[in-house]
Amino acid sequence: MAVKVGVVGCGYLGAVHAASMADLGHTVVGYDVDADKIGLLEKADSPFFEPDFDELLERTLATGRLTFTTDPDELAELDIIFVCVGTPQRRGELAADTTYVDAAVRTLAAHVTTPALIVGKSTVPVGTAARLADVLAETAPHLELAWNPEFLREGHAVKDTLHPDRLVFGVRSDRGERLLREVYATPISEGSPVVVTDFATA
Repeated sequence: MAVKVGVVGCGYLGAVHAASMADLGHTVVGYDVDADKIGLLEKADSPFFEPDFDELLERTLATGRLTFTTDPDELAELDIIFVCVGTPQRRGELAADTTYVDAAVRTLAAHVTTPALIVGKSTVPVGTAARLADVLAETAPHLELAWNPEFLREGHAVKDTLHPDRLVFGVRSDRGERLLREVYATPISEGSPVVVTDFATA
């Protein structure tokens, strides 16, 4: 079943994820605040090198299922939205900087009108998902949060997304799990194991 998917953050993780989701048959909107990056992706010109990604990007753009935008209003009516922004290390500290993840969730709270599932993929400290779920409960109670960490290897990102060796779903509802299973129906049917757990474990 095709799902309307959004991807926030179209860097290495997000761009590969967006094109892969479109390759699995979903309608996908990739969003980023960087207009230059979006302009390159719209022309099937990858801003980074990853084996097989150029062909995947060109193929999925040609289907019409994959589009890119800098307008957050284009995320308003989607079923599931993956947050794939960076979490760099804070300068001079060992802690991760979650500024971009926080900003992405605030943007979605302000623009998404459907009861969408917001799915974090960014690598974040334990406790981040629970905190962001509280933010959504206060600012956009129609939105639900889940966490689906990525396990991409450089040079194998396309394969690892389309044929993952495992899928981890950190969810708080049956609906959240069901939506994630719909999105990943193809790799699940091919044998990718699913681990369903809580936020902290994910």
